[in-house]
Parts: sequence; C-alpha cells; structure tokens
Amino acid sequence: MENVKTLYVTGYKSFEIGVFQDNDPKIAVIKNVLKKEIIGFLEAGLEWVLVAGNLGTEIWAAEVVAELKNDYPELKLGIIYPFKEFGSNWNEKNQGNLEKIERLADFVDSVSHQPYQSPAQLKMHTRFLLEHTGASLLIYDREYPGKTEYFLKDATLFSEQYPYEIRLITMDDLQNSLDS
Repeated sequence: MENVKTLYVTGYKSFEIGVFQDNDPKIAVIKNVLKKEIIGFLEAGLEWVLVAGNLGTEIWAAEVVAELKNDYPELKLGIIYPFKEFGSNWNEKNQGNLEKIERLADFVDSVSHQPYQSPAQLKMHTRFLLEHTGASLLIYDREYPGKTEYFLKDATLFSEQYPYEIRLITMDDLQNSLDS
C-alpha cells in the first residue's frame, strides 16, 4: 500500500453472488470491508478511486467513496466506462443505480468514445485502468470464478512488468469480517 494515489476497485457483479435486492445483507458486509480497505489506502496517500460502472462491487464501492468523502473531503471518485452508452441496455432500476453514482462522481468519461463494437474496447479499457492506477482492490475469490478473472489475469501480467499492487478480498475475508 505504498503511496498509491489512484485505486481501481472491482469485483463480482451482483448476480454473480446472488444479490438481487438493494437491501440484501451481503451488500452491507461488502461495503464495510471495502470501507476499511479504502481507508487504509487513504491513510497512505490515496487521492482517487476509479470504477467502471459495473453492477455490484463497483456501484457499492462508489457509494462507499461518497460516504468516505464526509471524513476525507480530498478523496475523488472517477467513473471510467469502457465505451460510450455503457449500461444503456440495462433495466430502469440498474440504470438508476448508474445515474446515482454518476451524480456522486468527480469525473465521468469512457475510454472508447464509440458505443460497444468489439472486445478490443474492453481490452483497451483494462489497459487504461492498469496504466492509470497504482493498485487494484478486488472483491474476488479464485475458488468462485466470475468475470473479474479476466481483469485479474491482465493485472497479474501487468504487475510482473511494473510496480502494481493487487489486493484481493476473498469470501473468507468477507466471512471473517462478520466474526471480528
């Protein structure tokens, strides 16, 4: 956690961990653990948290950052979508969640300024996030595969060439947070 100025937070999408309601108790556990981790980074000099707007971990992380701004007004939230019109095909409730975090954000943009055309846009997005952050915080457990696996593979390869920290919060970590 050595002087990371910009942190990317990602992890499971809500459906991957069986969260379908905004009042699911799992969300409070995840947000609590995210908050503790982000505070650790803040105390070491963190300035920005970036998310890509995915449902689940990234929306909850954005909400945590918004809460933390009360105690850490210098903290900034950035949303960097992979492509233009990201989420436009989602249902009304999910689009509402995206609009809510956009209102909380200090910066909103997309890596590709075109609507979705190909997986190359997703690869460019991952590359952009790795090159513009010093670390990633992932709610992810290798024993429970999900789409975050793709980002983790790319981040691991990146970290073999550049100083880059990858912090995983596993299912055990989430469970242990309930016990402590």
